Amino acid sequence: MLNIVGKFDVVVVGAGPAGSSAAYTLSKNGFKVVVIERGRTAGSKNLYGGRVYSKPLEEIYPEFKREAPIERWVKRERFSMMVGGELLTLEYYSRNSTSFTAYLSRLAGWMAQKAEEAGAIIVTDVRVDDLYTEDGIVKGIVSSGDVLKADVVVDAEGVNRLILERHGLVPKLLPRQVALGVKETIRLDKQKIEDRFGLLPEEGLAWFIIGNVTGGLPGGAFLYTNTTTVSLGMVVFLEEACKKVQKHVFDILEDLRTSQPFSDILKDGVLVEYGAHLTPEAGLDMAPKKLYTDGLLVVGDAAGFLLNLGYTVRGVDFAAYSGYLAAKTIIKAHSEGNFKAENLSVYQKLLEESFIIRELRRHRKIAKLLRSSELFTTYPEIFVDVARKLFNIEYTSPTLLQSIRESIKGKTSLLSLIVKMLSLVRAL
Repeated sequence: MLNIVGKFDVVVVGAGPAGSSAAYTLSKNGFKVVVIERGRTAGSKNLYGGRVYSKPLEEIYPEFKREAPIERWVKRERFSMMVGGELLTLEYYSRNSTSFTAYLSRLAGWMAQKAEEAGAIIVTDVRVDDLYTEDGIVKGIVSSGDVLKADVVVDAEGVNRLILERHGLVPKLLPRQVALGVKETIRLDKQKIEDRFGLLPEEGLAWFIIGNVTGGLPGGAFLYTNTTTVSLGMVVFLEEACKKVQKHVFDILEDLRTSQPFSDILKDGVLVEYGAHLTPEAGLDMAPKKLYTDGLLVVGDAAGFLLNLGYTVRGVDFAAYSGYLAAKTIIKAHSEGNFKAENLSVYQKLLEESFIIRELRRHRKIAKLLRSSELFTTYPEIFVDVARKLFNIEYTSPTLLQSIRESIKGKTSLLSLIVKMLSLVRAL
């Protein structure tokens, strides 16, 4: 039951980063806003890897750095290829940082709190079943038979998009459009985290690993350091996982945690939480044909706004900023007197001018390349074997070219390897 009386200017479906940012911006500008969240608390249904890029959030929330529940600022980046217990690692360190680690439930909860402080009403533990329309124009939402009317609705329901499906605005989600992310949170002493990962106080690490870490499935593993916990997880493409998986993904993740070098790094750690979540992977190819219609705007994961580059993932900043742009659109449409599609089309223009659409278009080819099984099996084996030949010296030292030729024998040709690497570089 909704137990809400009256009509609102805006109904926001979902209290994640996209929905709460929209609600916060609108409420600050005097709009009467209600956010409907199906979880028991705002943020309770949110799960991600562990890292957020801060600049877009700093633009939305002026007090962000001062107030947000930030765990550590990421100063150290690692990318590894793992074969057995061997790792070939590229590492980058900088005293400056544009990203941080956080618990998404706490971060989303903070965003919802900011929306409430600005005047929004947050209603939790309520599921939205459908959109309410009058003469083909969205005029609110339907929940358990109750109708809540509003001038405009912001759909921030997340990747499953059931409301948009029921209303015929998007087709049913396909396995090839999403990935399955699983994650463990391991409690570890703050000093041990800093000692074992080579971090100074308040510094954080973001680590991506490909190779045999995902049981032969296209995907990769990640590790993020929080203040007194470590987030360890993996992401596998759902379509390939359904076809090829031979053991539960959580069992594959446990194999990673108990293998070298992670068993040593995480020694004495206590598993305190685990979870799984679908993430959008098709980007613009899974976006609704229109991100706006009469009385409706679509934001965040529901719009496919997530970018996986293989060495980093951007989702929260895309989601929050799309909610912010949706709010700006509604403010402008209100000044023009109605919320029909012609006025809400400004949303598409704002997205096109923002980093969101530019980034998704620029890296559009990467999604297909990341599904290549060679990228996660053959190529890590080749590069790790080259490193093994170069560094495990007994009497003679092979040349680099000799090591490469020996390592690719029976796996691929040198030309094919070069072409594939060039394709990857172009896509990135």
